[in-house]
This record gives sequence, structure tokens and C-alpha cells, in this order.
Amino acid sequence: MSKQFAFAAFLFAFCAQPLLAAPYIPTKGSDVIERLPRRSDPAQQELQRLRAQLAANPNDLALATSVARHHIQTARSETDPRYFGYAQAALAPWWALPAPPLEVRLLRATLLQSTHHFPEAMRDLDAIVKADPNNPQAWLTRATVQTVRGDYDAATQSCARLSGITTQLVSNTCIASIGAMTGRSKPSEALLELTLRRETDADPELQVWVLTLLGEMAERRGDAAAADTRYKRALALNPRDSYLVGAYADFLLDQKRAPEVIALVKDQTRIDGLLLRYALALQQTGDTAKLRSADAELKARFGAAMQRGDTVHQREQARYELHVRGDSKSALVLAQKNWAVQKESADIRVLLEAAAKAKDKAAAAPVLEWVARYAVEDVAVQRLVRQLQGGA
Repeated sequence: MSKQFAFAAFLFAFCAQPLLAAPYIPTKGSDVIERLPRRSDPAQQELQRLRAQLAANPNDLALATSVARHHIQTARSETDPRYFGYAQAALAPWWALPAPPLEVRLLRATLLQSTHHFPEAMRDLDAIVKADPNNPQAWLTRATVQTVRGDYDAATQSCARLSGITTQLVSNTCIASIGAMTGRSKPSEALLELTLRRETDADPELQVWVLTLLGEMAERRGDAAAADTRYKRALALNPRDSYLVGAYADFLLDQKRAPEVIALVKDQTRIDGLLLRYALALQQTGDTAKLRSADAELKARFGAAMQRGDTVHQREQARYELHVRGDSKSALVLAQKNWAVQKESADIRVLLEAAAKAKDKAAAAPVLEWVARYAVEDVAVQRLVRQLQGGA
């Protein structure tokens, strides 16, 4: 795997993008259903060439994995989750095998973790690191899954295995992402910022990942100026990274800078999470006409996801029910289901917000205990903790 593909996969693993998007349902005849990539785009021409080769030779392992990696890279650069589905299709001859070739197994694990099939992804990752203990991508993806699930001791061990087999910036970012959730945010942030300054030749996509994490860390400790600067630095490197755009949009929403959110996401609302941010920004500006349209579209998308049994969007759906629809009880149920699967800062926040609005402190108890146990450092979360505990 080339360095370019490796870092694209690293970033894909950490951002946990959905494999398949909910269907887009236009509300009127003039709505733009899709903006297709230009056929003159060299990347698209390369994809067409590779797809044609694979169609003629579907069992060519090297070709299939190359096509899958290209699709993953394109999914990130185009913020188009359909390409993750194309990546899976490229691996079809081996996808259902209990022990496919390691290169297929790693790509399968990456795609499985993106749809929250964490136990299945971990089975693949455990097999990979047993067979190839010097595989940095496998250890990093493994650490990602463990961190998202709140298994911080295991995640720390996975991150430690990166030392000596990848760059210091990658291994320190892995460790910092855990420190940010376990009461070690300040030293983790300082070390990560220092490492980024030292590795001036780091791959731009890796810099985006690091700067996004640093922006989140500054935001959680209440340093809005530092967070803003870091998010903007990352956007200058890749303005279409959907995880980054969503993180910065959330920051802007908290800062009551809704017009900036609208400008940031208006061309990417095909992505469910960014359509949600767009709706929340419209709500802040009081644009009721556009909000009604966005609300209807979100309702249709989440409804379709529920019919499919797709649980990837439960965090976003909980936010939608709570903040757009004003249904705190439905939001709380969704947030609790989401909490059973993943335990990131955003998952903590939406459950506490829903519990506070529903006036259901008992529902918040497991999360309050989690926040206390791991000394979670997040000013927004701590405000909610005080609110639920009857403080100011």
C-alpha cells in the first residue's frame, strides 16, 4: 500500500464514516438530486479504468484491493459514502470468507467498523495483528474501535504497539485521543501539538486528522480561539473532510455563528450529519421556511434508516429529535441505544442533554458515573452534569 492510501485508510478508520448513505428524497422538482463528479477528473478516469479492469478480472486479488482502496480514498475526498459500498463490492469474491487474505481482511475490518459492526471488525483485526504484528493500520484501527467502545486500557495497548512501526505523530495522536477521554487532556494536547510542529513534512491528510483532534481538545477545555484557529488550519488543507466539517460546524453552532455553519455545509447536505448541522443553523437564524424543508428531508432519511435497521445514525437522530423536533423522550431512547454502542464525547453530551430536557436524571446515571470515573474534561459536558445534579 502506498503512503497516500495508507494515510487515507488511517483517517477513514478514525472518522468512522457510514458505509451507506440514507436515500435522498427530493421535496420538489427543482431539487438537485446529485452532482456527479466530472468525467474529466483524473481521479475519476483512474477509477473508471480500474473498474473496467476488475469487471474483466473480478478474482484478481491485487486489482480488487487496489480498486477498494481507490474507492475509500475517493469517498473521503468527495465526501460521498457510496464509494464505501463500491469498495465492498470490489471485495465481493472474498467478503464472506471466514479467513480471507490479510489485505482483504484489513479493508473489511475498516468498512465493518464504519457501520458499527464492532465485534465483527475486532475479530478481523485480532486475526490480522496475530498474523502480522507489525501492521500499523491494523493496530490503529483496533485502537479506534476500542476507544469508541470505551475500552481505554486495551486501546492504550494497541496504540503502544504503533511505536517503532509508524511515525511518532501517528502513535502520539493515537495515545492523545485516549488521553482526551480519560482526564489527561492537557498533557496529551501539549505533546501532540509539539509533535505536529516537529514533523513539518507530515502527510497533509495526517495533519488534518491531528489538527481536528487538537481543535476538539481545545474546544472541550473552553479555549474557543485556539479551537477556531486549529479547525481553520485543517480546513485549509482539506475543506471537504466531512468529519472535520461536522466538528467545526458543531463548534460554530455552540458559538452561535449559524451563518458560518450554513456557508460551510450548504453544498454537502447530501451527508446526513451535515444536513442536520444545516437544519440546526437554520433554526438559530430563524429561517422557518428552509428549516421546514430540511426537517422533512431529515425525517425521511432517518425513517428510511430505521426501516433498514441501520443504527449508525442514532447519535444524529437523537440530536434531531431533541433539537429540531423537540421530542426529548424519543431523543433519550435513541441516545441510550447509541450509548450502548459507542462512548465518545458527543455521545455523552447528547444523552445528558436529552436526559436534562426530559427531566430524567435516572436515565443519565450511567453516563454521569462514566464521566466521573474517567474524569471527562469537556466544559459542555460538565455544565450538563451540574444541571442534572441540581447545580448552577
